[in-house]
Amino acid sequence: MVLVVLENHSFSDVIGNPVMPYLNSLAAQYSLAGNYFAVVHPSIGNYFMLTTGVVESTDDAFAGIVTDDNIVRALTASSLTWRAYMESIPAPGYTGPDVPPYLRHHDPFSFFSDVLSSASEAANIVPFTQLATDLASGALPRFAFIAPNVEHDAHNCPGNALTCPDAAKLAAADAWLRSNIDPLLNSPAFVRGVLIITFDESVTTDLAHGGGQVAAVLAGPLVKKGFRSTTFYQHPSTLRLILDLLHASDHPGASATATAMNEFFP
Repeated sequence: MVLVVLENHSFSDVIGNPVMPYLNSLAAQYSLAGNYFAVVHPSIGNYFMLTTGVVESTDDAFAGIVTDDNIVRALTASSLTWRAYMESIPAPGYTGPDVPPYLRHHDPFSFFSDVLSSASEAANIVPFTQLATDLASGALPRFAFIAPNVEHDAHNCPGNALTCPDAAKLAAADAWLRSNIDPLLNSPAFVRGVLIITFDESVTTDLAHGGGQVAAVLAGPLVKKGFRSTTFYQHPSTLRLILDLLHASDHPGASATATAMNEFFP
């Protein structure tokens, strides 16, 4: 089970945009949530909603500790393994402030009391480069959270440029997905895997349902082919889906009552 989170673009920015051929090919080949919305602006509350079922904060500079129930607690209680693969994080187990192009508020795990109080749990926050090693050695966890750095997640300009067309941001994110996620999706180790790629929030002017409409693509051998859903979903449903597919006994926060995403599977 793999969740990839990209940044700050609307559904209409992404779906059908020729500068993102890879992501659109996955949306066409597999499944697209065509009525999916983020919950809030700015970013951090959406990352928390995807992992705790609670917004927790709307301050991207938040530096507190989250003690609420969360995905780490739910997975650990069910003896399920996890890792957060964070591109450009300075070291394994790092829970400190931003070191650009790594941004801490894109790493919700670094705020959880369960992680901050446990060296073994903190060790599950690893550099993205660890993914290739884990894939090659058959050591993928049951749940993997993947966050590209801000030059590859459509947030900033590629190459740390000060300005660029928005198309350049999206093209860089799409190229990153093709280079780094396609090998995972097509690996024999992923034969029963499910991949979700979504965006944390829409553009700031899109306030629909709190965070605006975003693209959410589901792919993998178990996912319906050529399917587009019209059901209304938000991030708590993604958290529920992850825990449902892994048969976890706990569903934190709003994931306990969120609409199930069973329709994406035959």
